[in-house]
Amino acid sequence: MKLEPFLKERGVAFEKTGHRATYTSQTMAQAEHVTGYMVAKPVIVKGDTGYAMCVVAAPDHVDLKQVGKVLKDAHVRLAGEKEMAGLFPDCELGAEPPVGAMFGMKTIMDTGLRLDEFLVMQAGSHTEAVRIRRDDWEKLCEPVVAPISLA
Repeated sequence: MKLEPFLKERGVAFEKTGHRATYTSQTMAQAEHVTGYMVAKPVIVKGDTGYAMCVVAAPDHVDLKQVGKVLKDAHVRLAGEKEMAGLFPDCELGAEPPVGAMFGMKTIMDTGLRLDEFLVMQAGSHTEAVRIRRDDWEKLCEPVVAPISLA
């Protein structure tokens, strides 16, 4: 499923924008004229309990040790590109929206993302983004909120 119909079906207000093709969250932030700390970047991890979606700000990295504690899983690792292609068939590789609920994935949100009222995210392609209220995103995804980033 694509992000736009998913949000519409659930009554989530959003603003869709287009931009030049970008291949990192930081360059998408530049193209969208927002700070990288407003951009919600998904990082997919895999452990003994399956896949989970970690969501951090664009400039940040995921602390796998912290994620392992949150998931109560000692064998957490980053998912590989081949795995990712199978998990997000309707998305361009690397442009997955950080909406774990859309893919049946547990979502872990870094506490740092709670600093802004809005989040900007890839919409499934390298040329489209969506801006939504952070509160609406949290209601939609029901994430576990924990300090999971290395700034």
